[in-house]
Amino acid sequence: MEWRDEGFVIGARPQGESAVVLEVMTRAHGRHLGLVRGGRSLRSQPVLQPGNLVAVHWNARLEEHLGAFRIELLASHAARLIASPFALYGLATVSALLRLLPERDPHPGLHEAFAVLIEHIDEPALAPALVIRFEVAMLGELGFGLDLTRCAVTGSPDELTHVSPKSGKAVGRKAAEPWRDRLLALPPFLSEGQGARRPTAADLLAGFALTGHFLRRHVFEPRGLSEPSERARLVELAARATPSEEA
Repeated sequence: MEWRDEGFVIGARPQGESAVVLEVMTRAHGRHLGLVRGGRSLRSQPVLQPGNLVAVHWNARLEEHLGAFRIELLASHAARLIASPFALYGLATVSALLRLLPERDPHPGLHEAFAVLIEHIDEPALAPALVIRFEVAMLGELGFGLDLTRCAVTGSPDELTHVSPKSGKAVGRKAAEPWRDRLLALPPFLSEGQGARRPTAADLLAGFALTGHFLRRHVFEPRGLSEPSERARLVELAARATPSEEA
């Protein structure tokens, strides 16, 4: 059994004296693990850092085996990201979410979203909104997609300002008025047709609160998991970041 693909490194753990079990998010084979012999060597360690894009050659005697990876570096992002606190917390948060996916289950859309995120995750003006959009995409891939395209009450796509915490459906401004204290705020950058607007700090906090609610309700709590600690730090940094200065 063997295949070739490309993927992003999302983690590694030591195995024996010199090997590591590498975890990658691949385009066609989803989240996949494999043994890298000599992965703890000085030559291999810089290649196997989280965020790097690698070419992957996997082989095993049987499909259900862990198998072995042969890895070739395609793009080194780790050296750039290590200088950015937001990038490190963001990468850790997103990687923790990806680990909730069933192993070897393809999710090409998430792979593409991750590729975009990696390119900009060290840019304070872009990264927070991209992480929030990635969390929305994760909810969809896990079967808990939010409907942010039209009002659940009127069916109109206009002036969407809130989201039902139960159904995950958007609610328009007028329909939401009697229930504002029971609804979640929908920041404009997540509304259909408003993606080009640069979100404010309040918008970002509302976005993280929105995705956090549904991640806890549908993903973390049913699995007996806590929200990744890196995510709380990420939210703090996002609230303080400006287009010209990162906290």
